[in-house]
This record gives sequence, structure tokens and C-alpha cells, in this order.
Amino acid sequence: MTIHMHVPRISPGRPEPLGPSLVDGGVNFALFSAHAEKVELCLFDEQGTRELERAGLWRTGNIWHIAVRGVPAGQRYGFRVHGPYDPRQGHRFNPNKLLIDPYARALDRSFRLAPEHFGYRVGAPEGDLSFDDRDSAPVTPKCIVTAGLPSGSAALGVPWKDTILYELHVRGFTMRREDLAPELRGTFAALSAPPVVAHLRSLGVSSVELLPVQAIADEPHFARAGLRNYWGYNTLNFFAAEPRYASGEPAVEFREMVGTLHRNGLEVILDVVFNHTAEGDELGPTLSFRGIDNASYYALRPDDRRYYENFTGTGNSLNLFHPAVSQLVLDSLRHWARAGADGFRFDLAATLGRENGVFNRNAAFFQSLAADSELSRLKLIAEPWDAAAGGYQTGNFPPPFAEWNDRYRNTARRFWRGDGRVTPEMIQRFAGSDDLFGNRGPLAGINFITAHDGFTLSDLVSYAHKHNWQNGENNADGTTDNLSWNEGVEGPSENPDIRARRLRARRNFMATLMFSVGVPMLTAGDELGHSQGGNNNAYCQDNEISWMDWQLEENDAVFLRFVRKAIALRKAHPVFQRSSFFHGRSGGPFGRKDVAWLHPDGREITGADWEASDLNAFAAALGGTEPGDEPQRYLLAFNLTDAAQTFTIPEREGGPWQRLLDTAYADGGGAAIIGRGGQMEAPPQSLILLAESFARNLEHDPIKMNRIML
Repeated sequence: MTIHMHVPRISPGRPEPLGPSLVDGGVNFALFSAHAEKVELCLFDEQGTRELERAGLWRTGNIWHIAVRGVPAGQRYGFRVHGPYDPRQGHRFNPNKLLIDPYARALDRSFRLAPEHFGYRVGAPEGDLSFDDRDSAPVTPKCIVTAGLPSGSAALGVPWKDTILYELHVRGFTMRREDLAPELRGTFAALSAPPVVAHLRSLGVSSVELLPVQAIADEPHFARAGLRNYWGYNTLNFFAAEPRYASGEPAVEFREMVGTLHRNGLEVILDVVFNHTAEGDELGPTLSFRGIDNASYYALRPDDRRYYENFTGTGNSLNLFHPAVSQLVLDSLRHWARAGADGFRFDLAATLGRENGVFNRNAAFFQSLAADSELSRLKLIAEPWDAAAGGYQTGNFPPPFAEWNDRYRNTARRFWRGDGRVTPEMIQRFAGSDDLFGNRGPLAGINFITAHDGFTLSDLVSYAHKHNWQNGENNADGTTDNLSWNEGVEGPSENPDIRARRLRARRNFMATLMFSVGVPMLTAGDELGHSQGGNNNAYCQDNEISWMDWQLEENDAVFLRFVRKAIALRKAHPVFQRSSFFHGRSGGPFGRKDVAWLHPDGREITGADWEASDLNAFAAALGGTEPGDEPQRYLLAFNLTDAAQTFTIPEREGGPWQRLLDTAYADGGGAAIIGRGGQMEAPPQSLILLAESFARNLEHDPIKMNRIML
């Protein structure tokens, strides 16, 4: 006689790992909540529209857990969490709101805000102290149980000295690519399509830095205005990829994209937003963290826990001082690293180092990240500020972070705009910003002229003022201090002289960026002449304002060739890829490991000269490399004036000077022999790069000759 034992469909399961995990015959679910009184798992049909089953979870410490047999990969689910609704004490539990699992690996749709998402009655006299009992399940994305995905492609590990970052938006980069099928445009699959990869490779960048690809939610005012959060700095879930960026299954498509880019020598850096979430301030919706354990996940004001600390300017701030929240962030980073990410750029990273509201460069989260053997070897980049008092921390992040160097951006803009007395600081920025990164070396600084936030390169020299009217905020949003200019006409111009000056200014910026010590970052579209019509805050413009236009005018096609040339020159000459600062004058202006700053007549610029208001024509004599590099000699001549300037060329026995680049020429100019010494005329508003390197026996070494004559 066979005895059939009954195996229950539902059992307590186990409290780890957090999130959904496939177990024998079903799925184990585990959720953190320190203050909940009851947690329910809700299972939905394949369409995510009908609730099929609801079951209570068991509690072990602060982890709620349950195992359900017969639940397959692909199952839709969400949570309802019971507890006090007492905003003044920091608690906002509302079981009428279906909540997204913070550890969900996939969502079944993009988020669309609806009135039912609010935990309080919008418009009620008592505001967020009121209580809304409408069910949000019909309008909330459902979490999806995913099967175990294979590990992504291994990180490439491109050395920092060889790194050239290229910041782009997955959707906007390919939406106007007519050589791609319409259903692929704007997706991970499009970014890894052959013609797109060909552009990236021909450009010469090493690493693409993707604006946020984690699941996002639109802010309430977007829903009212019919706009969308385009940039994506409003994270809904830290593990799931945003569904709108995929033509198929997002997690699989993301891995395939990374694999293709890796095979083509391109790293993938992810812009991640762990400083706040999409739930906003006390008047925001209840979507996930707020309804699971508001008092743990968020930094609340100590004087009134109804309100949030707003270090980010977005309404709330994640509380990384809490161990469970820190674990969530580290687990998310590991998840994306195992999917193939080569590194991360941390948005408003100063918030991540705030403990009890104050930035601490030795914060526990930073120490945990540095001690993690899996994460610390990746590229970690801090946006080294946030929006609150004490939030500007450029140069103050600990290893292994690199940092966005906004001081470089601002100084370079003022320098080429012609502002007075900028040259001394520009020289410091050009040489790697040792005042900021003196203890870590120049490769700790990410140099940039433009980024997603602000004017494009084309608009930087075409608009003196922002034009953000399409954003629906009466042009009040976005910075007014752009350090930009318009060459006499605001916006587009058919005047050939104005167009020529703008193109020359763009070449000056690009050459300066490529020849500066530090890690350069370009913004996608700058090489194409992309314009946003003067909009310097296109965060909500998911349209042709933000999308790249691949139909290039002749001038922009020539500029693209110039950018490729400038990048190739940087990559070919180690002097621009230094991992240590210049060490001053040891053996004259061309001594080993030396840099000297010269007047046009060849005299060295001395202490008193630095104070001159007219120090707007000068040269940099770069006379050495680091141990192991071939001896090289370079001269960079800067002419910021509106008249041609005559420069004296140093004379040595090494051989003739080669002109590698001249920004007065649309394509950078062809290589030319300048001679062993003598004089050279620098056109107005130009930068010229000369090299004496490899001067001996070039005719017997075609490879070296090719490097010089790019």
C-alpha cells in the first residue's frame, strides 16, 4: 500500500535571500520591514490584472518570508503591508496599496501614475494625514519572478589612464536612427546594433556611461502636464531594468547588449540613483519603500518625522545609514555587476555619505563599498555633491572613487569665453587639478565640458541664455549661470562668420578636453552638433529635442572627423594619459617629467606674470612622460586673442617639429613639418599641438610615423 503524504502549498520558507528566489517546486519570498504588523503576498494572473491568491508571511526578526509551491518563473506578484498609518511618527502603512518588492528583478510594465497610488486623499483638508482606501493594484506594475539568469559578460577592466567616457541616453541615442527597425529604436538591442556599435568604435571612446536604466516613475506634475521623466533620475526599483528600454525581456536584452559592447572593446558604466526614490515628499505616492517601512528606508526630519530630509532637492533622501538600506544598495550593485556592468556613476553621491545628516568621507557605506572585493575593482564615479548645506564635496571622496570635476567644466568655459584672469586656474585644471586630487592623482578627476544636465556643446556657443519654455515651468527651471555665449546672435544663424566662430569654439573645447590630464568625458551628440534649441534642462523632453539627429550637415560631418582625430591623438600619446601629476622643472623646460608654461616669445611665465590680466596667449611645453614611456616632446600653443600670435618654437637636436592638430582648421589640419626651431603663427582663437617625439629615424618606422601623422 502506497501512502501519499500531503505537501502543503504554502510554508514559512526562509528569511534569506531577500526578494524572490526559486526553490524546489516553487518560490521563496522574503521582505524586510522592521515596523510592519502584517505582510501579505498577492499573486496575479499572467496579464497582471486579476488577483488569484493572497497569503500572509511569517516573521523572523525584521524579515517577512513565505514559500509557495507551484509558483513558476514568470509569476506576477506584489505585497500588501499592514501597520500604523501615523505620518507624525514616520509610519505610512496602507494595505490598500499594492507595493513593489524592492528586490524584484523585473516589472511587467512601465509605471504610469494614477490617483489610486496615493496613500492619502489628495485634496483632503488634512492633506497627507488623511487616509485613502482605494485599491492601487489595477494601476500598479506587477513584479515578475525571474528564472536564474546567466552571469553577464565579465568586466573589461580598461585602465583609468586609457578611459574615455561617453555619456548617453539609451532611448535618445537611437530613436532617430533610420537604419534600425522602428521597433528596435530606443532600446538596449538598438544600442548594440552593428551601425551603432560602428559609430562608437570609430569615435574611439572606451566606455559608454548610460543614464539611468533602472525602472523609473514619472513625478506627479508630469502626469498632469502630459510629459515624462526622460532622464530617469527618479528610481522606482533598483534591480529591474526599465521596460521601455527593451524590445523583448529587459534583463536578457540588457545582458546581450553588454556582451556585444564588451566584444567590441566597450565598457558599460551605469548611472545609478541611490540618493532618493520616486515616492517624493510627504505628498508623493505610495509605491514601494514608503508602504513597506517608511521610517527605515528614508531619512526623516528629527524634529517632525512626518517630513523627509531633502538633501537631494527631490523630496526625500534614502537612509543609507540604516544597515538594511545599505545592504539593499550593495545587493543592487552586485546584481548589475553580475549582469555585466563595468562600473557605476553615483548620482548626487554626497547624500550617500551623509550620516545623521552630515557628509562623512569615511561613511560606513563608502567603507563597505571599498571593502567589497566584487565592487571595489569596478569603476566607481561620484557626482560629488547634493542639493543641501554642506553638500559640495568635489575632491573629498575616498578611494576607489573618481569624481566629476565641475571645476574643470566651469573654468574651461570661462577660459574660452574670454573671461579675465582665468588662465592660471585653467592651467591647473589642464594639468589634472592637483588642488582637488593631490592625494589620489589626476585620474581621480573626470574632466568634462558638457553633460546631460545643461547645454549641449553646440548650444554652449550658440545661446547666452536658457530657453526651457517647453518644460512647462515658465523657463524658471535649469541654471541661469551657463558660462555660455552666442557669438552675437541668440540661437541658429545663417551668418557664415558666426557659424565659423561657433565651430572653431567647439573644436577648441574638444581639443582642450582631450589634451588635459585626467579622464575625459564626452556627452553623446556633441560630436554630431546636437542642439536642444537652448534647453539646458531637457529632463522631461522625450522627443526630438533630446533625441540625437543622425542626418548631419556638412559642417557637423567635418566636426565629427575632428573629434575622432582629437581622441586618436590622445590615445596615441601617453603624455596625455598620465597617472601622476607633472613634477615641475627638473632640467629645464624639457627636462624629464617636466612641464613649463611659456610666453609666445619663449620666456617662461614667472610668478608675477600669472597676475597679468592679458595672459591670453601662451604655450605649454610638455617635456617628459612617466617611467617606461618613450621620450616625447610636445608644445601646446593657446591663442585666446582675436589676432594672430607669433610663437617661438624651442630648438633642440632631436629633429623637426610636427604639427599634429590646429583648431583653426575645420578638420584639425594636416600634419606639417614646422622645423627644428624658429617661429610659428597661431591664428586667432586657436589651439595648436606640436610634437617633436619620435623625430629620429621616423622614415624607418612607419608605425611611429602613422601615430604622429594621424
